[in-house]
Amino acid sequence: MSVWLNRIATAVPPFEAHGKFLAYAPSMLSDERDRRMFTRLASKAQIERRYTIFEPAPEPDRLDAGDFYVRGSFPPTSARMALFDEHALPLALRACREAIAQTRPADITHLVVTTCTGLSTPGLDLQLQQALGLRSSLERTVIGFMGCYAAINGLKAAWHVVRSVPTAKVLLVNLELCTLHLQENVDLEGMLGFMQFADGCAASLISSEAEGLQLKRFHCDVLPEAAELITWQVGDRGFAMELSPSLPKVLGDNIAGLMNWVDAPINLWAVHPGGRAILDAIQAGLNLPKDALDTSRAVLHDYGNMSSATVMFVLKAMLESSTHGTGLAMAFGPGLTLESMIFDKP
Repeated sequence: MSVWLNRIATAVPPFEAHGKFLAYAPSMLSDERDRRMFTRLASKAQIERRYTIFEPAPEPDRLDAGDFYVRGSFPPTSARMALFDEHALPLALRACREAIAQTRPADITHLVVTTCTGLSTPGLDLQLQQALGLRSSLERTVIGFMGCYAAINGLKAAWHVVRSVPTAKVLLVNLELCTLHLQENVDLEGMLGFMQFADGCAASLISSEAEGLQLKRFHCDVLPEAAELITWQVGDRGFAMELSPSLPKVLGDNIAGLMNWVDAPINLWAVHPGGRAILDAIQAGLNLPKDALDTSRAVLHDYGNMSSATVMFVLKAMLESSTHGTGLAMAFGPGLTLESMIFDKP
């Protein structure tokens, strides 16, 4: 039974705020040397735009127009989750309605949702079921708190469903509001890490209909000795990420060995753009051609890192391109976990 990723639709919030954040963030660092270092390193990140649910404040001494982030009084996790509930559904609906525009809602048999930036119940899965008019017998799966590689796990779950039930039509939704989790008391590394993250959503339709990208094989690897390089913890003031600056080197040193299961020539590389340094390390570690990661770099440039939604933005660009062949999608996150998928674009 062949399984196909038929369509991918994407959506981002209305506010572009990368420039605003770069101008404001140095004032949150106490050390002048760190402030200069932040500005210098941020200029090399190869990110031009990042979208957020927060409208940027026009004044230089305020971050957002709604004063959600007020210096000395950053909001508790409960306030952040309330905003997730307010903004997640409208953003997801924009992507979902486009993804299933050619499909009757009643024909959707399964819904898979991935997110690591919001927690509530009744959650986004039930909200989407009602708002989209999906069948009451819809089978729902929520993949939570896996981070950036969750999209590959979502595709894997859909792949297993369609292989078991050939008539199934699976709607996969990857929704992340990363900018809800800005931390106030962070060091230079923490600020540089947050500087990459953004909000976004991807919605995809997976079925046995031979259209789009054919999903071939999945593979997972874990480097437990590097587990501390990426962590994501629920705190009193939002979710706190620890992203080690040594992560790119560790990935670059290990990536060739982690790819020894790949037995087909690859010409399409859908690598999760976790940052410029990570893409550089993957490219060097696999000795890829200079332009191999251009699609991933373009997504990073235009959107930043939207956690689980990001690799789907890369796959969407490949789906819409004129290039054909065999592809490898990969994303990584806490664990240190690497999830991969081989696909064909006939």
